[in-house]
Amino acid sequence: MIQFGLLGAARITPEALIYPCINEPLANISVIAARDRHRANTFAAAHHIDTVCDSYLDVINHAKINAVYIPLHIPAHHPWTMAALQAGKHVLCEKSLACNAEEAREMNQRAKDQGLVLMDAFHYRYHPLFARMKNIVASGTLGTISSIDAAFHTPVTDPSDIRMNYHLGGGVTMDIGCYPISWVRHLTNIEPTVISATAEVGPPQVDLFLETRMEAGNIAITTSADMRASASFKAEVTVRGSLGEMRVDNVIAPQLGHLLTLNVGKKITHQSVDRRPTYAYQLDAFIAAVERGEPLWTDGDDAVAQMTVIDRCYEAAGLPSRGLKL
Repeated sequence: MIQFGLLGAARITPEALIYPCINEPLANISVIAARDRHRANTFAAAHHIDTVCDSYLDVINHAKINAVYIPLHIPAHHPWTMAALQAGKHVLCEKSLACNAEEAREMNQRAKDQGLVLMDAFHYRYHPLFARMKNIVASGTLGTISSIDAAFHTPVTDPSDIRMNYHLGGGVTMDIGCYPISWVRHLTNIEPTVISATAEVGPPQVDLFLETRMEAGNIAITTSADMRASASFKAEVTVRGSLGEMRVDNVIAPQLGHLLTLNVGKKITHQSVDRRPTYAYQLDAFIAAVERGEPLWTDGDDAVAQMTVIDRCYEAAGLPSRGLKL
């Protein structure tokens, strides 16, 4: 059985892990620490977590747990993942896994050296909707794939949000923008070449909007991510082939409603799949990796490849990778 320790009392934690654990007999959340003891006590009481520690270090060294969930700001992912792995704990870490590819390589190598699971929390990848998307692309239904467009837009209006601070791992590409990049990587099974990138910068070195052009073999790819205050929500992928087109709305959270539209041979069909949350499927995969050694689609190797593309997007846009001492 997996006993999780939580580092922090992040807003995403209930949806990402606590609620999935409620209906999962093989996983439980046992220990937590937060920035201050009062915050941790309040969170623990609200979510029936037995043990509150004074520090993150106390959590990762706690004998009660064998896994750690890390939803902290991105610059904290590397040091606390490294420490948790060194302490013999499996790690489920929020994306982006690291500030840059070099950090991701170190985290991945530590997990391999310790024989432990390191999972990059791209929850969408484990939902049947994305499996359906991949099957359609691989089946030849669309013919030879020629292009993919992927976009995730949602406004961020609070100037004090950590996503607005370079030194806290800020920038749209590190947050919602990592998803379109991951979507196209996993749909094509090819690591894309970044051709160009255009960014709109708000606070120093922080991209509020970033659009890329990439190539994956003979497939032309565009991705866009937008957290400007004027952005309207969308999380969509369009795949075009020689025989037709597939468009999917709300790839990120299909449990909240989604639509897969196929336009093939002048026939348009609409599909939807399971409404079980993406995070529940992610927990299933983490358990399978820890308990039975089953492979993950978003393991440390994948995280290194993902962060390599992100680094190249920033380079192409004339912006620095995250994690540098500017």
